[in-house]
Formats: sequence, C-alpha cells, structure tokens
Amino acid sequence: MSDDLILDSLQRRMKAMHSLYHQAVSTMNLEHVNHFEREGVLPIAFCLFHITNMIDASFMLMTGTPPIWNDEWQARVGMTVNDHGKHRTVDEMVHQRIGDYDAFQEYMRAVFTRTEEWLEQLEPAELSRVVIPRPFPPQIASTYSARVAGDVGITLLDATECWIYQHGLRHMGEIELARGLVGLGGMTS
Repeated sequence: MSDDLILDSLQRRMKAMHSLYHQAVSTMNLEHVNHFEREGVLPIAFCLFHITNMIDASFMLMTGTPPIWNDEWQARVGMTVNDHGKHRTVDEMVHQRIGDYDAFQEYMRAVFTRTEEWLEQLEPAELSRVVIPRPFPPQIASTYSARVAGDVGITLLDATECWIYQHGLRHMGEIELARGLVGLGGMTS
C-alpha cells in the first residue's frame, strides 16, 4: 500500500472519528457529561477531556508543536482535575468534571482542527519517520503503541494510529456506552 493511500485513509478516518465526537458533545449537556454513576465508573467528562488533552499533548512528540492546553484554558474550562489522567488511578479520575461545557467544546474543536490541518499538509513520506526509537523508556514500554511498533521503534504512522485514532475510538466506545447510563442512546450501529 502506498504512503499516499495510507495518508488519505488516515485523513478520512480522523475526520469521521472527530465527527462522532462533535455529534456526541452536541447531543449532551453538562449534566450528562458530569454524571456520577457510582464509584469506579468514570464520568463522560473524563473520556472527553482525556482523549482531547492526550491528542493535544501527543503533538509535542509527533511534531514538536507545544500543546494548546495551558493555564488560561484551564481557567476557562474549569476541569476539576487539571490532568488527562493517563498516570492516575480511577479513584482519582472519578472526580473529573467539566466546569464550562462551551469552553471545553471550543478547546476540543481547536485540538481536532489542528490535527486535521496537520494531516492535510503532511507529506506521505513523513509517516515512516521514527518518533520514539527502541529501546523504549519504561513509560512507553508498557503501552499499546509499543506493542504495535516495528524493529526501529514507534513511527509517526504508529503514533497517529495508536495515540490519536485508535485511542479516540476506544474512548468514543466508552462514551457511547456511558450515554446509555444518562438516558441517551448510542450514535452508530
């Protein structure tokens, strides 16, 4: 398969995944996303912020571009836990809530737009660039992307597929399930 075809497919799939998130947030309100079901069950707010903030943070490793999220965004959005939670426990992250839902959606749109614009201008040959070479540091060695990586390490294609696309679909599945807990239906079949 050619790099052009791979990149074209990745661009289309990323837009489709982002459209699911846009649909999800437009059909929920702050009460839905901050709903506390019970101990050990993360709120939708966790999934929404976690994936958006992880994509934002991944840009530093993938492109050298600093994250959008900063103290100003935190002040606007008002996350109860100012952390994507990757290295925190469920017990800590079960308290995650969004303060200003409109501001959060603006942040999410900014991150998703930046991702799509980056993919649109990306040269197909860049997909094979190694982002994290082997041997992996401990924080990376236990990740799904480390399992996917080839002999040279995690390439830009691996990182984009694992850290953004596949990770995003995982959390969309969790959001669709959690929508049932708050009285909303799923969005895809």
